[in-house]
Amino acid sequence: MTTQVSGLYYPNKIARIYITSIQETVGAETIQAILKEAGVPSDLRPPPDNFAKEFDFAYFAAIGAALERIYGPRGERGLTLHAGRASFAKGLAEYGPITGTRELAFKMIPVEAKLRVLLKVMAEAYSRFSDQRTTTAETDDHFQFIVHTCPRCWGRSSDKPICYSGIGILADGCSWVSGGKTFLIEETACIATGAEACVFQVGKTPLT
Repeated sequence: MTTQVSGLYYPNKIARIYITSIQETVGAETIQAILKEAGVPSDLRPPPDNFAKEFDFAYFAAIGAALERIYGPRGERGLTLHAGRASFAKGLAEYGPITGTRELAFKMIPVEAKLRVLLKVMAEAYSRFSDQRTTTAETDDHFQFIVHTCPRCWGRSSDKPICYSGIGILADGCSWVSGGKTFLIEETACIATGAEACVFQVGKTPLT
């Protein structure tokens, strides 16, 4: 399958972790078939283990579309949520700016302040190290993580938000910085549905 590329890129390492985490569930042979169907070039199956920006957004989105065709919406959601969590735990947390936020977990500051710093630093890291332009905002009871150029739904159309791996990344990041707490995280707007940006809402108060 030929996929029309976007010219926007994700770091190889994050894409590699994403792909290998899905492979853990579906198997090596199946993931290779999925990558081929998604139009991923053979030299990126899987991507190199480095932070070079070489994995096109269109390939990332096409993997999700292939998973939906094979496993249905629920299957795609489960696989990509898990892959998103792995992307933070095994990849994004290694970025210098984000590694520094770990120290917040050992200081006597409110959880809300830790989340505010984490989300801001994550947004800056994405904007700096990938072509995913990301900003943050907040209201009285929640934060917003706003993705203006999204690799997860690039070129896809849906009647509901589909950027499940984004929820996984944020869930693991919030747990990581807060010492294991769980927060309500929802995608309230998605480019795939016609919205201008993918908006993830993060509750300020832990659920557990």
